[in-house]
Amino acid sequence: MAADAVLLLHVLFVAFIIVGLVLILAGKACRWAWVRNPWFRIAHLLAIGVVVVQSWFGAICPLTTLEMTLRARAGETVYPGSFVAHWLEAILYYRAPAWVFAVCYTLFGAAVVGSWFWVSPRRFRRTGHQ
Repeated sequence: MAADAVLLLHVLFVAFIIVGLVLILAGKACRWAWVRNPWFRIAHLLAIGVVVVQSWFGAICPLTTLEMTLRARAGETVYPGSFVAHWLEAILYYRAPAWVFAVCYTLFGAAVVGSWFWVSPRRFRRTGHQ
């Protein structure tokens, strides 16, 4: 059950990255002010940044490692490699070397960085007494 909870967290993390960019771009067209929220934008940029850096170093995501450890302790089947590679293979029957995923993550990360400038976030507001 814990491994499934980690898997759900991982899916939500991936969805945050992918859907986040879609919403940022749609938000520009629809003039949604919330997509310029600096906290959301920084969290989104950091999330894809972590993924890109992990892929450059060939590191497996800690969520994948945790899920596999929990599944192994429960006597369940574990999968080799990264979370995304596993699910892409399972869903799309797609196999690719690790560098292909690194390139894809990097290009997606570049799109997120580009969105930072195209749909720039608002500045942080000062709160409190002056």
